[in-house]
Amino acid sequence: MAGHSKWANIKRKKAKTDAQRGKIFTKLGRAISVAVKEGGSDPELNPRLKDAIAKAKEANMPNENIERCIKKASGELGSVVYEEITYEGYGPNGVAIIVEVLTDNRNRTAGEIRHLFDRSGGSLGATGCVSWMFDRKGIIVIEKTEEVDEDNLIMCALEAGADDVLDEDEVFEVITQPTNFSEVREHLEKNGFKFISADVEMVPQNYVKLNEEESKKILALVDQIEDNDDVQHVYHNLDFEDLNLE
Repeated sequence: MAGHSKWANIKRKKAKTDAQRGKIFTKLGRAISVAVKEGGSDPELNPRLKDAIAKAKEANMPNENIERCIKKASGELGSVVYEEITYEGYGPNGVAIIVEVLTDNRNRTAGEIRHLFDRSGGSLGATGCVSWMFDRKGIIVIEKTEEVDEDNLIMCALEAGADDVLDEDEVFEVITQPTNFSEVREHLEKNGFKFISADVEMVPQNYVKLNEEESKKILALVDQIEDNDDVQHVYHNLDFEDLNLE
């Protein structure tokens, strides 16, 4: 179930990324900036920055944009301080939603996120109200192609410290602990594997199944939240894999 829902989410996000590349670059730039502030501008000494740069390159963010973000965060081109905040709540029909943001104005962002929840018929809750239903894991998704040998992938992934490799119809999912995600990603990359996505995420322990109309309302709320410039990630436990939501 987890893999199916993950792949469905990836396909939706890819379509949005292609349509909103400028907005995606803004979000990736913030992630790079925060990583630099936290651990310095050398990606070899700063795993979080290394992961942020890798994610930016996956989205085809130009190298000059990446370098500009690093210099800006280092103070070479001026600086903006972003704060990391996580909001938790419920959408309509009790779907659990986690929103991770990077913002330079906590009050503005809180008001905007709360408004979106309220308008949809959902509600924001206290910290921890839904996060207990999720596990933080590294997820590396690799598309099944003729070039990908499953046995080799499993061997490389486990050799690097991955927890598991799942066969999920159209893709393979490599599961890691957050602490060794970077090491596994780099090892697979060096061995020639290409990723559809690679990130540390909040993975639902269980999923909620709704009908088509109810699911569309949840996904509309997720889209509205993701469109906010301050929002980095939105996680939810809706399973919509088998629905026709075109």
